[in-house]
Amino acid sequence: MKILLIEDEHDLAQSIMEYLSKQDYLCEHAANYRNAVERIMVYDYDCILLDLMLPDGDGLSVLEALKKGNKQTGVIIISAKDSLEDKIKGIHIGADDYLPKPFHLPELGARIYALIRRTQYASNNIITSNSLQINLLSKEVRMDGKEIVLTKKEFDLLLFLIGNKNRVISKNVLAEHLSGDMADMFDNHDFVYAHIKNLKAKLSKAGNHDSIKTIYGTGYKWVE
Repeated sequence: MKILLIEDEHDLAQSIMEYLSKQDYLCEHAANYRNAVERIMVYDYDCILLDLMLPDGDGLSVLEALKKGNKQTGVIIISAKDSLEDKIKGIHIGADDYLPKPFHLPELGARIYALIRRTQYASNNIITSNSLQINLLSKEVRMDGKEIVLTKKEFDLLLFLIGNKNRVISKNVLAEHLSGDMADMFDNHDFVYAHIKNLKAKLSKAGNHDSIKTIYGTGYKWVE
């Protein structure tokens, strides 16, 4: 799962990113309005954590940019600016939740999990697809009761494909989802192919042979 943190307070940003990394999220950071808008226009995220008070702009303007760009990313406002007017305006523009500072990191983690579960998986903790059972809490994957042991990247890839079932996902999009803005540093997408190959092999060994389809010259899709 990929998260964008928009926060100008350096120490707080570092604490949040370290915590989320330990929770197996891929977390990227924008410290100002300009960088935030550049990122949301180029990359897709599963969740955005948004501070309202930025050094070069208003966080609510980031929400407006998301709306204009038809981005469907879930947004949690994290800000010391906790007036009722700001909350209402943020929700009306498109925010999904509001967590006032200061807050405990486990509470932030719970809010993120709840938002992603609600927006992508219809509020379920257990996802089922093509005889697979995926537990979002324990991060276990089972088929016919037997566990399929996946790496973190393989698990993330599986969730992303199922969350976009029956849609062709390009190699570029998969590369960005798995590696964030570091994807631009790779000369090719061989690492995407390698993760897909390993995931398909593990699913096939468990009896799931045909869920991941290769769309030659384009990318991959999960067929359900």
